[in-house]
Amino acid sequence: MLTSLIDYLNAPAFVLGPLAASRAELVGALLGVWMVWCNLRVDPLAWPLAITSSALYGLVFWQARLYGDASLQLLFIAVAFWGWWQWLRGTQADGSALTVRHLAPRGRLKALLAFALLWPATALLLRHGTDTDVPWWDAFPTAGSVVGQVLLGRKLVENWPVWIAVNAVGVSLFAYKGLWLTVGLYALFALLAAIGWRAWAHKATVASSA
Repeated sequence: MLTSLIDYLNAPAFVLGPLAASRAELVGALLGVWMVWCNLRVDPLAWPLAITSSALYGLVFWQARLYGDASLQLLFIAVAFWGWWQWLRGTQADGSALTVRHLAPRGRLKALLAFALLWPATALLLRHGTDTDVPWWDAFPTAGSVVGQVLLGRKLVENWPVWIAVNAVGVSLFAYKGLWLTVGLYALFALLAAIGWRAWAHKATVASSA
């Protein structure tokens, strides 16, 4: 039964000349756009949407031999459950409910250091443990997405510039792999991330001046 479901999801949803997408890629893309829109509005519905979209994209990336991104979807699912709980029940250092806010300078340094360690570690793991032909390219959005997801779960404004970088690299990577629907999706994600950065920065300013 599971094999039949996978075969069904891997089947083409449409083919328009060089543009083609599987059912998994199409549905995952639509749910992904909905998810980012909910993130912009700080709506907890974003997290179950993220879980479903990540499961579908795990299948898409595995088929494309993007094993870093495929494995990342499993991590996304786990972190999405954590982020969902954070948005519903999480607290700040003073015990108050989470609000949209900026990361302190020391926190930004820690986030950059985490990425600096995760990127080469992931690339080396992919290079020596899989048959991927783009280990460093694949590892960049993988490592960046881990950092971005944690920052998003804590409602920190700085998650948005991280997503802009991840999505910009993702556009090139998925174009190389011929995942054209996902190329368009990640370009849209980059645009939405820029909008989200501005919207959350405004929310953080309003909250700090209240």
